Amino acid sequence: MKSFVRDTLMRQRARLHELDARLSASDVADDIERFRTLSREHAELSELVGRFDRYLQREADLATARTMLDDPEMGELARQEVTDAEADLPLLEEELQQLLLPRDPDDERAAFIEIRAGTGGDESALFAGDLARMYMRYADRQGWSAEMVSESPGEQGGFKEVVLRMAGRGHGPGPYGRLRFESGGHRVQRVPATETQGRIHTSAATVAVMPEPDEAQAIRLNPADLRIDTFRASGAGGQHINKTDSAVRVTHLPTGITAECQDGRSQHSNKAKALQVLAARLQEKERSERAAREAATRKGLIGSGDRSDRIRTYNFPQGRMTDHRINLTLYRLPAIMEGDLDEIVHALQVARGAELLAELEQGARAGGAA
Repeated sequence: MKSFVRDTLMRQRARLHELDARLSASDVADDIERFRTLSREHAELSELVGRFDRYLQREADLATARTMLDDPEMGELARQEVTDAEADLPLLEEELQQLLLPRDPDDERAAFIEIRAGTGGDESALFAGDLARMYMRYADRQGWSAEMVSESPGEQGGFKEVVLRMAGRGHGPGPYGRLRFESGGHRVQRVPATETQGRIHTSAATVAVMPEPDEAQAIRLNPADLRIDTFRASGAGGQHINKTDSAVRVTHLPTGITAECQDGRSQHSNKAKALQVLAARLQEKERSERAAREAATRKGLIGSGDRSDRIRTYNFPQGRMTDHRINLTLYRLPAIMEGDLDEIVHALQVARGAELLAELEQGARAGGAA
């Protein structure tokens, strides 16, 4: 474990013991607001320090077991303990590093996933449809709810554009926290169904993942800045949805950003969902511009999430998926396209965690030098 991480954890451990003493003091008990503030901090630190204590215990177990390796009676048990402890420590260290990182409150939020066909014509639209299906399958695996907010079908199938909404809670981050690093350019290499000579084509689609805005913090939309149009839905939905102008498109006039919804049967519900998507897009625009300014002097491993970034290639002839940001290659593309994204999601989160940890260490050194 890096000395910076260990030193930080030791300070957090000391802080927890200090909080134990302060919470038991009579003056704090009489101040309800102060008591609540200290209690929240205590709760946040308890998980971290508990995992650190477990790490220290396994370190001690390993050291003890190594001293007993040559013992004729205990040697076999000691060797097993060494193997177990050496396997536990890297996992505990990874957990501790993740717990040390500042938490993004958006990570727990529901997410809008916008997928657009890029270069490649009909094949690109088909690939956009495959990506939408992949994310829907992943949502099923996570136990999330997933719905299609809007769609623009391709001429030969798939989508020219589709927006999905995913919501749900479980262990760890929510939909946005797990899928935020999917934003960017996705490239596919395969033989299209329409290809008669068996040639491999390269097509692309873009993905943008946006947190659903908190109603209390969402961008306030001025009605005077909005143009609202209704139209007949183009997707499936039965006789009712095809015979009424229930679909809604909302345009934010100052920016030209639009959002539409045709999933529901009523114009009212579609308008509400379209406004949600529009608010998310405007919020994401602000977030991207702010991140671009902050990252003007550096380029992170995970990247800014800019849609022009080519982040991943899906090579069907080789059964290979490669994430170019972290040089991860997996030869199990069929399973990935069925929504088995856990290994990719985890690897991206670990890589981002390592970046943030390095930034924290650099900041601590700069503060110490000052």
